[in-house]
Amino acid sequence: MEISFKEEIELLKLTEGETFHGEGILAITKALLQSGVAYIGGYQGAPVSHLLDVMVQAKDYVHELGVHVEACSNEASAAAMLGASIHYPVRGAVTWKSIVGTNVAADALSNLSSPGVRGGALIVVGADFGEGASVIQERTHAYALKSTMLMIDPRPELSHMVDMVEHAFQLSETSNMPALFELRIRACHMRGSFVCKNNIAPQVSTQALLKEPAKFNYDKLAHPPVTFSHEKRKIEERIPAARRYIVEQGLNELMPGRLETIGLIVQGGLYNALVKSLELFGLADEFGRTDVPTLILNVTSPLVPEQIADFAKDKRAVIVIEEGTPEYIEQEISVILRRHDIPTTLHGKDFFSMTGEMSTEQITKGMVSVVQKYLEKVSSLEAQAWLTEVADSKQAVAQLLPQALPPRPPGFCVGCPERPVFSALKLAQEDWGPVHIAADIGCHAFGTFAPFSFGHSILGYGMSLASRAGISPMMEQRTLSIMGDGGFWHNGLLTGVQSALFNGDDAVLLIFKNGYTSATGTQDIWSTPTLLAKSEAGDKSASLVSTNQSIEKTLKGMGIEWLEVVNTYEVEHMKDTIKAALTSDYEGLKVIIAEGECQLERQRRIKPWIANLLKKGKRVVRVKYGVDEDVCTGDHACIRLSGCPTLTLKDNPDPLKVDPVATVIDGCVGCGLCGENAHVATLCPSFYRTEVVQNPSLVERSLNACRSLMIGLMQGKRSTHQTVS
Repeated sequence: MEISFKEEIELLKLTEGETFHGEGILAITKALLQSGVAYIGGYQGAPVSHLLDVMVQAKDYVHELGVHVEACSNEASAAAMLGASIHYPVRGAVTWKSIVGTNVAADALSNLSSPGVRGGALIVVGADFGEGASVIQERTHAYALKSTMLMIDPRPELSHMVDMVEHAFQLSETSNMPALFELRIRACHMRGSFVCKNNIAPQVSTQALLKEPAKFNYDKLAHPPVTFSHEKRKIEERIPAARRYIVEQGLNELMPGRLETIGLIVQGGLYNALVKSLELFGLADEFGRTDVPTLILNVTSPLVPEQIADFAKDKRAVIVIEEGTPEYIEQEISVILRRHDIPTTLHGKDFFSMTGEMSTEQITKGMVSVVQKYLEKVSSLEAQAWLTEVADSKQAVAQLLPQALPPRPPGFCVGCPERPVFSALKLAQEDWGPVHIAADIGCHAFGTFAPFSFGHSILGYGMSLASRAGISPMMEQRTLSIMGDGGFWHNGLLTGVQSALFNGDDAVLLIFKNGYTSATGTQDIWSTPTLLAKSEAGDKSASLVSTNQSIEKTLKGMGIEWLEVVNTYEVEHMKDTIKAALTSDYEGLKVIIAEGECQLERQRRIKPWIANLLKKGKRVVRVKYGVDEDVCTGDHACIRLSGCPTLTLKDNPDPLKVDPVATVIDGCVGCGLCGENAHVATLCPSFYRTEVVQNPSLVERSLNACRSLMIGLMQGKRSTHQTVS
């Protein structure tokens, strides 16, 4: 049972004059349909997963409009989809996560940008930046500059963001340039409203087919010698056309202010944080009206030199508020001012943070310096007091604690089928010694955190096997590469497996086959079990992915000779298999497939199934594990070996013992890892397995009553004996 987006799909159907209430990323999805988009693709990833997830489930509705939706195997295939807009007057949109997705798509983006597009081409990029980010700290802005693409960074307000989607398509068509549409996490998840328009059925679509292909035009190919003329057109035709549209349509907003001696230039996506900061100085109100003239760059590439020059002239100073490094916008504005011989002082990263998210706190710190240097009559006391209050609050929280809180890194879900594999690997290394482990992107990357701490590198999604190629020939013992089934299909099959086979590498690859791209929201992939298999299995199997053999067949078809499939919850079997792969006489690529369905998806499926059984009064049995307090030794090796959130500590009930005992709290899904580890590692025999029966039969009720009576009698005799003694 997958997550349902039924309510979100209904919002996509709103018509002219109706009001949309919802999240920013869903508003963008609605805006695509209102703009007459003909095809939508992409690869999931925060914070834009919602766009593709909703569209995939809305296929029936969007098909009525003639819109084609495709969940792509990676960002490169998504970017290549936009090639439809090179020859044909069709609008296309794709989406992916941040710089990591743009990196994967880079080749296709360059080859798309060279010939340019006829129909509007839009890439919705989820900007995941700052201390709380889950990706490397780089900016997609660099790709807009190097490939001469449009970069849209809309002011975070839903109606404005929706309007900018339509303008982005028109700007793309006017300039023949593909457009990057950057949305930060806060913009994607902010809630608001806007008045809808009708969705537009595209003129060319799955319902209005093209009768014949476009005529051959070598000039439309990203291939020498025409690539030289493409470069000239970028500079001489496309950028000037884009700049004219930006000015004519007023895409960059000028907010006038009474303090005309200075001016602020800010990325559109940062405007809300800037206004909040200016309020602290009494320089703005909650409606966005400011006393400081502000130029909001809703289009950050290309900049319009004349617009920048007009804004900066006659000002004492201009301050650029830009997130991240390098400071591309500040550098470009500096060049513009020099070329226009404007002596206005330019500030930016000399006042503001070079790194991290440009939050209200960070902007306020920089604005204190601006106000003190250029606005002598404006008090910064309130802003400084607010900053002090924020700092004091953090310090006060720290002082409330008797000692520093231990780090709480992210970890596997309760019952995750990947946790047992790392337990097995930990036990295998105790016998075999440390192994070089090439980690990868995915849920299994949590294995780099305690209590496992496995992994020497993460170099890209599905790149683990390729990343060990430089070191494995120089190691006395074999290396181990870890990859998920999502990473396998995304990139690992070609960059890792094919390369290792071609070069005859002696390596070990461990593939987690949980059936989904779980880390991004459990989206389906090529090796996802069928709905029929899932429904037939009910709760009888911890591993449904065995119903889909696409990974095994692919590997065997490519020539893999050493291949073992192991249920992930069988710790001893997994331990022995890992050791066998590391010590085998076979010299070549050895693959272990660790098979176990994603526990989140399993619970989503079986919980409603169990609830339905209980509602009907039928017998239901669920497994639960516990710890015998009298047997627990208190050394807690079980916790260090599994790291399960439901396996924790509680005070020892024995007043003569000070060490806390292990306990299994509510939330246990009965995966059995704790007992498996205790057996394989020969730990204390304190774990027990129970079966909780709901709606028991008459025989079970009678038997339970007899057992309870007998236990009660025995406890009574024991109590009497202890009293007499």
